[in-house]
Amino acid sequence: MIRVVDLRKSFIAPNGQRIDVLRGVTFAANSGESIAITGASGSGKSTLLHLLGGLETPDHGTIEFDHNNGEIGFVFQFHYLLPDLSALENVALPLLIARWKKDRAYARARTLLQDSRLADRTDHPVSHLSGGEQQRVAVARALVMQPKLLLADEPTGNLDAAIGEEIGQTLVAYAHSQPAITVIATHSPGLARMCDRSLVLEDGRLK
Repeated sequence: MIRVVDLRKSFIAPNGQRIDVLRGVTFAANSGESIAITGASGSGKSTLLHLLGGLETPDHGTIEFDHNNGEIGFVFQFHYLLPDLSALENVALPLLIARWKKDRAYARARTLLQDSRLADRTDHPVSHLSGGEQQRVAVARALVMQPKLLLADEPTGNLDAAIGEEIGQTLVAYAHSQPAITVIATHSPGLARMCDRSLVLEDGRLK
């Protein structure tokens, strides 16, 4: 499980003003659970996910997670794939960095791409894929290490409704099947309804 207690984070604006983004976020989640974090733009949803994933350090509070940072997967609104690499190479890259043998890494990556209905696009450079296909590749890359905590920041923000629903279903189903914890920051009411529960980030706190 993951337990977050009184998490606080502020930033200093260019004019020197202190901006309190998170003012005491507290929640817990169990393996097998998917949670949507909703709220207005600028409410701190991305900041919360970055703290959960260890990309930023909180000013105050604690994050207790039963696993280590190597068991956290990220999906972003902008996929951050390497455009000169194929879909297969992008998905296999985390495994290769983790020192998996190439044949084994490519076999696992290929299976995930097949599960994502990208079998015929496996060896294509990702720059040749559509936006929806690129996001499917990004999701496969996030899942390839079988993370215990999956964090998704507006994963369907740039997609049409059909592809967005497909991506959302994949993220929620992953939590149930592993089991793992999926936390999704989203503006999409439809995606939020897919999750087991939805929390609203308002005035720096979850409601």
